[in-house]
Amino acid sequence: MSLTYDSQFPATAFGLTGHCDATEALSRMGLRLRIAKDEEIYGQDEDADLIYRVVSGAVRTTSLLRDGRRQIGEFYYAGEVFGIEPGQSHRFSAEALCDCEVVAVKASALKAAVGEAAFDRMVWRATSRELDRAQEHVLLLGRKTASERVASFLMDMAERGRAEAVVLPMGRQDMADYLGLTIETVSRTLTQLQNRLVVEFAGLRQFRVNDLGALSRMAA
Repeated sequence: MSLTYDSQFPATAFGLTGHCDATEALSRMGLRLRIAKDEEIYGQDEDADLIYRVVSGAVRTTSLLRDGRRQIGEFYYAGEVFGIEPGQSHRFSAEALCDCEVVAVKASALKAAVGEAAFDRMVWRATSRELDRAQEHVLLLGRKTASERVASFLMDMAERGRAEAVVLPMGRQDMADYLGLTIETVSRTLTQLQNRLVVEFAGLRQFRVNDLGALSRMAA
C-alpha cells in the first residue's frame, strides 16, 4: 500500500490549525480504505511508514511463529490508532476482523502537518497504551489458568464495548490464538461460564454479563 502525500503539504489544506490534535488530523488527512473481512492491511516485516486509525469495524494484529502457529497481538476498535512501531518495520501483520474501514496516512506527512510536539504526543499515548496492553497480555499468558484467561478476556471486551450486550467481532479461533489456548478449551470454558449464569450468550458473537462480581473474581 502506498500513499503519495507531499510531506510539505500545508496543514491548512486539510482544514487543520496549528493546535490540531494529531489523532484528529490523522482522521482528516488519512486516505479512507474499506477492508474486507480477513484482508491484510499490512504485513509482518513490511516498512512501517504509515499510521492507521480504525473508523468502523475491528482489526487484529498477528504474528506467525516458526512452527506455523499464529499468535494474536492485539485487537483494535473504532477510534483506536494502530501501526505505530518503535523501529522501521512492522513486528506483526494487521488484518480486518470483519468488513471495516480505516484511515491511513504517512507518518512524515502527519508530522509535518501538526508539528513535532503534537505528533510525539500522539505517538506517546499510543505507545503507552500498547505497553499497558502488552504487560497485561504477558501476565495473562504466563500466570493465569485457562478459565482465568477467558474470564479476563470477557471482562476486557465488556469494558471496551461499554454496552449491556457486547458484540464480539472475533471468532472462537481468534480468541484461542490470543489467549494461547485451544479452541476446544475456549468453547468449553465459555459453556461453563454460561451454565453458571455468569455470562449469557445470544449466538456465538454476542454476550451479556449477568454476574459482574463473579466474572471479576475469576479474572483476578
